[in-house]
Amino acid sequence: MSDERPEKPLPQEPVPSEKPLPDLRASDADRERVVDRLRDAVAEGRLDMDEFEERLEAAYKSRTYAELEPLTRDLPALGATAPVAAAPVGPAPIGLTKGAAAGSESAWPARIGGGGPAGGPAMAVAVMSGFQRKGNWTVPARFHAVAFWGGGELDLREANFAEREVVINCVAVMGGIEITVPPGVEVDVRGIGVMGAFDQRDNPGPPAPGAPRVVVTGFAFWGGVEIKVKPPKNANPNRISKSKPRKEL
Repeated sequence: MSDERPEKPLPQEPVPSEKPLPDLRASDADRERVVDRLRDAVAEGRLDMDEFEERLEAAYKSRTYAELEPLTRDLPALGATAPVAAAPVGPAPIGLTKGAAAGSESAWPARIGGGGPAGGPAMAVAVMSGFQRKGNWTVPARFHAVAFWGGGELDLREANFAEREVVINCVAVMGGIEITVPPGVEVDVRGIGVMGAFDQRDNPGPPAPGAPRVVVTGFAFWGGVEIKVKPPKNANPNRISKSKPRKEL
């Protein structure tokens, strides 16, 4: 018989999958998901602008899940509602409008992703002329607008959007391009002007839940790109007519 004793098993090293989740490195997509939730929280009134800016900066500096997780820990899941007490017995409060107007924030989910003619042009060019996109049209993920000795108008108030974030690249040379967005749409202007300008005077307000994000880039030389904020033309169409009684002649 052999006197050899069985060797003791060596301790097993933890496999990578056993590494605690919070210590894993976060990706750009992870950071963007947190930033999107923070934007929604601002629109819902859960965060003020100071808190939002503070958490936004921390989100982009985060390297791991452990750093990202506290930024949304006190925020409920998107669309969740807190429990409320039973409503008091009595007549229901009268709202200013009977329903959601077309172009309001409640209509955004139906206007993002698909819709509109497939394979439509992703470019508009005006050379000593003009172009116009307005009404019910679809903004592609990336749209190019060029105005040379001419002008162009892009009205997004009644448009559909191919994706949640779209990029409009503008080139204005001795010409101008006007972009109109409805309130609640987040606008990020990144264009460069040389003896020209990318001008955003109107404030679209806090981003509406589910609203798209419009990034405006490009170059303006002796020309300009102007971003305006206007409500949809058909928003609250009966507000004025119902506010005063009609006079009989």
